[in-house]
Amino acid sequence: MKIVIDDKIPYIREAVERLADEVVYLRGSAIGAADVRDADALIVRTRTRCDERLLAGSRVRFVATATIGFDHLDTDYLERAGISWMNCPGCNAGSVAQYVASVLILLKRMRGLRPAESTLGVVGFGHVGSRVAALAREMGFRVVVSDPPLGMEADLGSCDVISYHVPLTRRGPYPTSHMADEAFFNGLTRVPYIINTSRGEVVDNDALLRALDEGRVKDAIVDTWENEPRINRQLLERVMIGTPHIAGYSADGKVNADNMVIAGLCRFLGIENNVHIEPPALPADFRPSGSADDQRLQLYNPLNDSLKLKTAPEKFEELRGNYPLRREHF
Repeated sequence: MKIVIDDKIPYIREAVERLADEVVYLRGSAIGAADVRDADALIVRTRTRCDERLLAGSRVRFVATATIGFDHLDTDYLERAGISWMNCPGCNAGSVAQYVASVLILLKRMRGLRPAESTLGVVGFGHVGSRVAALAREMGFRVVVSDPPLGMEADLGSCDVISYHVPLTRRGPYPTSHMADEAFFNGLTRVPYIINTSRGEVVDNDALLRALDEGRVKDAIVDTWENEPRINRQLLERVMIGTPHIAGYSADGKVNADNMVIAGLCRFLGIENNVHIEPPALPADFRPSGSADDQRLQLYNPLNDSLKLKTAPEKFEELRGNYPLRREHF
């Protein structure tokens, strides 16, 4: 059995090499039809478009993406071609919630946001959004949720902070592509902070930049961008925090995805799964101190990732692909 795998998926190598006769590691964006022609399985991240162009005529019968999102998979084609596929729903929900919680602490400290007097609008109430809503309530925010497919409506226009946690969809009754567009920003009754950790196209980046410049949005925290890695550098310079699509990149989240992929591959092969991957430990001398907020920021402060990206935006993929160890707990 031969498996082709994105070389930036961490912690999975030893486990996957127990299951295959041959494993080939390639840069996700560079994986092409010739690379997968004689492969039986493909394990990717968001940078590999898995469609007929890539897979037609190949031996591939199983595709796994070690991510929550799967808009890079042409699922219609995969199902027509008889190729089994899977994503990893909820794998990095804790990691994204950690990112947003740290952002909210920074908004308190740097912008004077008062949770007890503020409303946070959570858009999307799936694995991630529900975790974010729970954390925000613990921090003292009034939380409202907008998720029309679940019958949950909220007046986002009156929110002080709006945080997006939806998949990217372009069809159906509730498309999310550019759900935050010019018309949305024009209709706001308050001047909110915008947080996007879902998919870049959920927020119209050009419209967000205009809303910031015109004072319709107070500030923004952007982790996911349109046209990655060729992001809008004007928007990057303008936002409070801009990071290279790493909100879900804790070691805990990555290991969750690895274990889900290995379990799915074993199910596909009809074999017993005897593998369980554990995330690496933090350095032994890591000793957070101070208040609960202090400790959260010592564990993870998104300003550090933002500084790196703002200093070298051309290194978007390098910063993302060589992300340092980050844990959700100590």
